[in-house]
Amino acid sequence: MTQKPLNDQACRALFEAILKLENQDECRVFFEDICTIKELQDLSQRYLVAQMLNEGKNYQEICRATGASTATICRVNKCLTYGEGYRIVLDKTAADQQGE
Repeated sequence: MTQKPLNDQACRALFEAILKLENQDECRVFFEDICTIKELQDLSQRYLVAQMLNEGKNYQEICRATGASTATICRVNKCLTYGEGYRIVLDKTAADQQGE
């Protein structure tokens, strides 16, 4: 079975819907509806792993602090190194924090 690309019509509609959310409360209630608790926990964990990798933490520290497996940490690290998504968000978050 082949996976659909992430830029198909359904994904584009989802991304457009997410961009319409205006604050953290709206994001929370939307994601609580659209994701299972486990999916939301997994997404949150991956983002925390990305933040910790970005801060220079090692796999052991991240594993202890988050409970993430080394396979998850490795996957996030690969995305952080070769992908763009985590970098965009982490850079924007850092810029926001410097502006405060």
